[in-house]
Formats: sequence, C-alpha cells, structure tokens
Amino acid sequence: MNNAVVGLFVGLLLALAAVAGGLAGFLLAVVLGAAGLVLGLNRDGAIDLGALLRSRGRG
Repeated sequence: MNNAVVGLFVGLLLALAAVAGGLAGFLLAVVLGAAGLVLGLNRDGAIDLGALLRSRGRG
C-alpha cells in the first residue's frame, strides 16, 4: 500500500471520527479524504505541493 492510499484512509477515518452520519458528515468525509489523498500523493512524489505554496514573484 503506497502513501497515497494510506493518506486517503487516514483522512476518511478522521472524518468518520469527527462526524457520524448525515449529509454534512458525508461531505466532511469527502473533503478530508481528498486532503489525505493529496498529502499522500505529495509524500509519494507524484505531485509537488511546495511549488504551489511558494511565493510567486511579488514584483
């Protein structure tokens, strides 16, 4: 299991722990799952979050 899958599962489990049931819980699970997936992909090197977070030449 790679880091992206682990990150996705961690995000989903945190969402389930935070909210149990309802539409709001479902949406929170989707958002936290997506955040976990992005962080896992960053750890795998598939995407580079550092490039997105660096300042963009404020000249």
